[in-house]
Amino acid sequence: MNTEKIILEAQHLTHIFPDGTVGIEDVNLQINVGDFMIISGANGSGKTVLMRHLNGLLKPTSGTIFLDGRLIHKNIAEVRKRVGLIFQNSDTQFVGQTVAEDVAFGPENLNLPRQEVEQIVDEVLGVVGLKEVVNHSPHQLSGGQKRKLAIAGVLAMKPDVVIFDEPFTGLDYPGVKQVLGELVRLHQSGHTIIVVTHELEKVLAHGTRLVVMYQGKIVLDGVPESVIDGVAAYGIRVPLKTGERVDSLTWLG
Repeated sequence: MNTEKIILEAQHLTHIFPDGTVGIEDVNLQINVGDFMIISGANGSGKTVLMRHLNGLLKPTSGTIFLDGRLIHKNIAEVRKRVGLIFQNSDTQFVGQTVAEDVAFGPENLNLPRQEVEQIVDEVLGVVGLKEVVNHSPHQLSGGQKRKLAIAGVLAMKPDVVIFDEPFTGLDYPGVKQVLGELVRLHQSGHTIIVVTHELEKVLAHGTRLVVMYQGKIVLDGVPESVIDGVAAYGIRVPLKTGERVDSLTWLG
């Protein structure tokens, strides 16, 4: 008996831009509680367009999206709280003058008591390891620290699902290690994780599902071991030789 619980579901999702470009076409996708889903594809495959529909940033031309079986457009504010999205360029998410102010922004907009906001900020910064820079400007942080601050801002809203858009872009090796460590830790702590990336070599060992997109459609979907041999046909670099498998956390060094 299948006991998996679906938390997010897209049904027949299509998005056509005003100039007639088809971003995604008739996409059907179920995301289960506890998934560590990797969505990959070449540039222009539709993976980022799909991601932006999952928390209501884009409205589909046709089709529907459900969160816990309820249409997301019925309560977008609740969806944005429960489905956190971390953009490729972390700087676009920063709104506070300091690290602490940035993390506090979300809880403050929920009209939580000041003491509770301060408690959340302290807790979340401790989780991502940024307490030592609490009074720094976000723009003074390293690349890895910026991604961790973006994660902290999302975690302050206590989401169930966390979506990462190309989380390793522009990071050096220490930054990649920091961000990958946060991805793994979040998954182990019970969050449902979705990583949109073309850099499979960094996350493949940790994924429970690999979804491949091509020309706006899902062409492969399954456990990584069953899907990986087919990704090269869709313009994705194969990170591992056939039959190889990296043990969890090995990449962290």
